[in-house]
Amino acid sequence: METIGREANKLLWNIFNRPTVVDLIDIAIIAFMLYQLVLLTRRTRAVQVLKGIAIVIVVSYVSEILGFKALNWLASTLLNNGAIALLILFQPELRRALEQIGRGTKLESHKTDREENARVVEEMTQCLLRLSKRKVGALIVIEGKTGLQDVMETGTLVDASISGALLENIFEPNTPLHDGAVILRGTRVATAGCVLSLSDNNTISATLGTRHRAGLGVSETTDATVLIVSEETGIISMARGGKLTRHLDSDSLHRILGDIYREDQPKLLGMVKSVWQQLRTRKGGKANDE
Repeated sequence: METIGREANKLLWNIFNRPTVVDLIDIAIIAFMLYQLVLLTRRTRAVQVLKGIAIVIVVSYVSEILGFKALNWLASTLLNNGAIALLILFQPELRRALEQIGRGTKLESHKTDREENARVVEEMTQCLLRLSKRKVGALIVIEGKTGLQDVMETGTLVDASISGALLENIFEPNTPLHDGAVILRGTRVATAGCVLSLSDNNTISATLGTRHRAGLGVSETTDATVLIVSEETGIISMARGGKLTRHLDSDSLHRILGDIYREDQPKLLGMVKSVWQQLRTRKGGKANDE
């Protein structure tokens, strides 16, 4: 690590004190490669691992400067021996990343506004209630901050605005995509017919089928919210954080979906709007009192 530290200091000195045209080109290439790496992983669970590696690198460098030998040894060991383990663990993600580089395509997220969010909440609520009444099985995954791009690539690209009719048509029995999961990104149906990993939790009730176990599985490893309609009973359930909440009704769905899609709005903007509305309310109240 001492050698790495010296080389890093030497590199930084050369960059800031005597850069040449070749150095600038070299830096630009490395910056472009790092940027592409971030783009490839930002919508997958691998981005969390990259953040962890960056933290370990910083800890290793700082501990060496401060003379924390034990901490530096631990961080150095993780960096030196962890690379092979990461290659084995994330072999599927690496393969998909290389395939995506070759294709040069990606699915972009879509910004939403309040009216669109309200429409989506109502459409999804009514759709789930209709599916429940007809006892049509459904598995809907709403992407959170943890990207699900790796899961999306197991299904069929849809990239359409959310509507109750579209979701009902996807889950209609005896259709090509009805057995898989639908992934929602923002107010868009991103993909359908996706394959989810099943939960390994042995405490799950034996009465719950594969659809519920798949929903719990993705909720255990990501911050996604999963809505499930039982094909046998028509009961609507939600999986979040590895926990299953059953027997959802219209009010519960409105509350859950409302909380999710209100989070799409920037917090600062929401706070400003809230304060502005309170000021207008108070001003109107004073005018009425007068």
